[in-house]
Amino acid sequence: MPAMQILTGLTVAVMGGDAREVTLVEYLAEVGATVKTYGLPVKGPNIVTCPEPEECLIGVQALILPVPGVNEQMELSSAYLKVKPIINEELLSLLPAGTPVLVGVARKPLRELLEKHALDFVELMQLDEVAILNAIPSAEGAVQMAMERMPITIHGAKAMVLGFGRTGQTLAQLLENMYAHTTVVARDSAQLARAYAMGLKVLHFQELIDYLRDVDVIFNTIPAPVINGEILQRLPSATLIIDLASAPGGTDFGKARELGIEAVLAPGLPGKVAPKTAGMILSRVVPGILLQKMGH
Repeated sequence: MPAMQILTGLTVAVMGGDAREVTLVEYLAEVGATVKTYGLPVKGPNIVTCPEPEECLIGVQALILPVPGVNEQMELSSAYLKVKPIINEELLSLLPAGTPVLVGVARKPLRELLEKHALDFVELMQLDEVAILNAIPSAEGAVQMAMERMPITIHGAKAMVLGFGRTGQTLAQLLENMYAHTTVVARDSAQLARAYAMGLKVLHFQELIDYLRDVDVIFNTIPAPVINGEILQRLPSATLIIDLASAPGGTDFGKARELGIEAVLAPGLPGKVAPKTAGMILSRVVPGILLQKMGH
């Protein structure tokens, strides 16, 4: 757990979310913040449960929204609410201009609304500290999915990792440590050099098309349409594809179905496979951001 950062005197709203936010609320309350919650089954000292979203926002110095934020219809992401509230102008106008709003990912409509109300928002998933740590449960979750779906062990399997950013690096290392024959595929020459320096087999994206005959599992981390029809047609039909890129992913899922190739879209794995860890990652980072924004 991170070193204690005392938040006494701060009142923070946490609206919506899942088990990650429950862990975060417990931690913020533990380090002295008063936490007003909406749509979370969490109780304890310093935690105030609000029956309405409006009530949750009155008198707070910061707002924390769930990691996925809101959907395109501006409905708040929440695992525990049957009816999801709409995050609209009326609601956000309860916050004074300049109020910090922390959210994992701010989709365009939410971003525009936050900017319109001059709210000081931070996208947590864009921060290296969060993204690098989140790569661990993402990689473990991806390997777990592959183990559940493949008729062979990871040990000795021929695996490809597309992309060598934070998740790609952690995933390729994990696969290699489990004795999979791991090849990293990327366009960026610096990324390929880093993968090579780590003892991994590397391929430039342009070469990929010639190396598809002999692969058991492909993990994609690139948020662009990279696994297209041309690539899918060359894959053995027993190949498993696990796409970790944010929706809609980087795979032509329709074409994969047509060819009988199993392709799974699996974004947001930290919250699904290791919510406690993902919540602790947020707990490492959020108090420091709050203190910085409040000028403490």
